[in-house]
Amino acid sequence: MSPAASEPVLQEVADGVFAYVQPEGGWCVNNAGVIASGGSVALIDTAATRARAERLRNAVLSDGRPAPFALVNTHSHGDHTFGNSLFPEATVIAHVNARDEMDRAGLHLTELWPDVAWGGVEVRLPSVTYRDRLTLHVGELTAELLHFGLAHTANDTVVWIPERKVLFTGDIVMSGFTPFVPLGSVAGSLKVIERLRGLGATTVVTGHGPVGGPELLDVTEDYLRWVRQLAVDGIAAGRAPLAVAREADLGRFAALGEPERLVANLHRAYAEQLTPEAEPDFDVLLKEMGVIFGEMVDYHGGPLTCCA
Repeated sequence: MSPAASEPVLQEVADGVFAYVQPEGGWCVNNAGVIASGGSVALIDTAATRARAERLRNAVLSDGRPAPFALVNTHSHGDHTFGNSLFPEATVIAHVNARDEMDRAGLHLTELWPDVAWGGVEVRLPSVTYRDRLTLHVGELTAELLHFGLAHTANDTVVWIPERKVLFTGDIVMSGFTPFVPLGSVAGSLKVIERLRGLGATTVVTGHGPVGGPELLDVTEDYLRWVRQLAVDGIAAGRAPLAVAREADLGRFAALGEPERLVANLHRAYAEQLTPEAEPDFDVLLKEMGVIFGEMVDYHGGPLTCCA
């Protein structure tokens, strides 16, 4: 665990709505959310390791709050789901594709960083799934679970709380960190971000990084449009994604954490340019991630830092 200065913070972003922000924010260090109203509590996402999930549980139960009756996974990735089993009282809810991908991926994430102290995490699959939208009532608050299509993954859920104008985006949007779409879509993410903008959120809690406002949608959109143009130019020049990434001037995106994700994003953008009608195949993409991960390490100049 990181030093005390980097300990997670349960931050009330609106009346009854909290963001659980883990300050490192990088690989496998995600945010979660808590909705508390009328004596009911719902949780949005968990954490990657058992130690982090236990710390999240303690934060959720602090100030006399009851255990959550519902736990929403914004997508299938282990940093957001491996802690599900630490909340046995909660019904786990996710998009129907999230359950399928969680089942197929298993603990694959732990294989990418075998030295992390995962703490005996296990996969607890959602027991309730939906396809387009689902309404969750938490006391006097309404949590709209919305799936707008292929974006960060094929199974993203955003949680929209209209009474508070708070939006939990999962990893569709990042705050201070490089977007990551190799298992999703550049084009799809851009379409979904436009749908998110239409909700009119004033507070945006992303999957990683500090809480912000709708400007966070703009940063992610600008980055993905830049990646798409790099791919168009790279294909025209006959250059491979890794070569294009190495030559790219990050410019205004240089301050975003985990810049090596550019390599993976370019692989997805290339595929979309070359075969625009093809739907991503999760099993194929999962196998390809080993090679892509290696290229990110090459770009980074050494092992990728995981603070989980």
